[in-house]
Amino acid sequence: MNHSNKDGKPLAESGEGRPPIKENARQPNTYPTQSGKGVSQGLTGVRKAAREHKEMKFTALLHHLTIDLLRESFHSLKRKAAPGVDGVTWHEYETGLEGRLVDLHHRIHRGAYRAMPSRRVYIQKEDGRQRPLGVAALEDKIVQQAVVTILNQIYEEDFLGFSYGFRPGRSQHDGLDALSYALLKRKVNYVLDADIKGFFDNLDKSWLVKFVEHRVADPRILRLIQKWLKAGVMEDGKWSEPQTGSPQGSVISPLLANIYLHYTFDLGVNAWRKKWARGQVVVVRYADDTVLGFQYQADADRFLEDLRERLGKFGLELHPDKTRRIEFGRFAEENRKRRGEGKPETFDFLGFTHISGTNRYGWFSVRRMSIRNRMRAKLRKIKQALRQRMHDPVPQTGNWLKSVVQGYFNYHAVPGNLGSLGMLRERVLSLWWHTLCRRSQKRLPWVRMLKLGARWLPQPRVLHPYPAVRFAVMHLR
Repeated sequence: MNHSNKDGKPLAESGEGRPPIKENARQPNTYPTQSGKGVSQGLTGVRKAAREHKEMKFTALLHHLTIDLLRESFHSLKRKAAPGVDGVTWHEYETGLEGRLVDLHHRIHRGAYRAMPSRRVYIQKEDGRQRPLGVAALEDKIVQQAVVTILNQIYEEDFLGFSYGFRPGRSQHDGLDALSYALLKRKVNYVLDADIKGFFDNLDKSWLVKFVEHRVADPRILRLIQKWLKAGVMEDGKWSEPQTGSPQGSVISPLLANIYLHYTFDLGVNAWRKKWARGQVVVVRYADDTVLGFQYQADADRFLEDLRERLGKFGLELHPDKTRRIEFGRFAEENRKRRGEGKPETFDFLGFTHISGTNRYGWFSVRRMSIRNRMRAKLRKIKQALRQRMHDPVPQTGNWLKSVVQGYFNYHAVPGNLGSLGMLRERVLSLWWHTLCRRSQKRLPWVRMLKLGARWLPQPRVLHPYPAVRFAVMHLR
């Protein structure tokens, strides 16, 4: 049975042949979300209904897309983001903002809004390959952000606890904490590092729409999503519409990806471990990057085969080189030593290499170190930038390096990783020294370089608590 959340208000889209009505331009706001963003009291009711009625289909959601929500969405966008095919920047759109938002609001509600194709750009990956991204037009970003705010009220009540990617109030470090805590406190002897091959490029659009329709029955919201999926991309002046995939980099892409993986992976693995697992199974997923822990090898091997089969039904496949099962946990080192094998294998997750080891007391621990090849890629970028800044004043370059190094530390300064951060700082100092020596025939004394480093480059220090400490705060049970 489909329940309605119309609250006695008729739908508003005269472009579909229905008589025009007065649109909801404003709604009172409250702040119930973990992110602290303003959410209308009407959206609070949507969230409450989604929590209490797990099978409800929401038939009227567009009236929550108000001018106030569009304004909040605009101000939540990055000010310096690259423009899309329209060429409009954030600051240009800010001129005459209220009139622009009123016009955009009218076009959305009367069905006259049209999505523009995304501008295709490429960014360099650590392995030398290029990752394709889609830069949406500014108005598309605003509308997408507003729709994400509305749909989050529903899906934040549906998404499972082990999903951490691109969700309000959840960060990469929350996922890392959950994984470390599970490896330490649960019976994990084997780790399955699963990576979906080209997920954003291969997800099936028809399946995605079907998944959204499980909870959203407002045809106007569905049409907006379909417009963005069909808008296509512009590359070198040529338009194309990929048959599969969603442009990675758009505002709504992360939510659509989470919805797709919720139905294809999350619900499947949750049912599998209840029905088939003989031992404990733990899961942590961040977007399409997933790590699972198993008590028994037989469970890990069987799950891997079943996962390949399930993903194949939805047009997805596991990456053959990046997906592997390894022995990992408190008994891994002892078991491998008894068999005459080397140290336990490691795996990478969210920027860190996870190592099975012991602490100073001889107890099992999970060490986390910054991934080496990514650190080298970061140093290469700094080296190239220093060459371009060779003749800049020393204080100007020092201030820039300070922000770069501190930004790296802000993410990577976890307990046990200070050695890697110290190495990065030394390499940055050496690169800066070589750059300063190249711009003059007179060699800069190293003693003076150390003083410049002490002045501008921050010393590494732990900026994140131990995983169990932060996890206990987030999960009071």
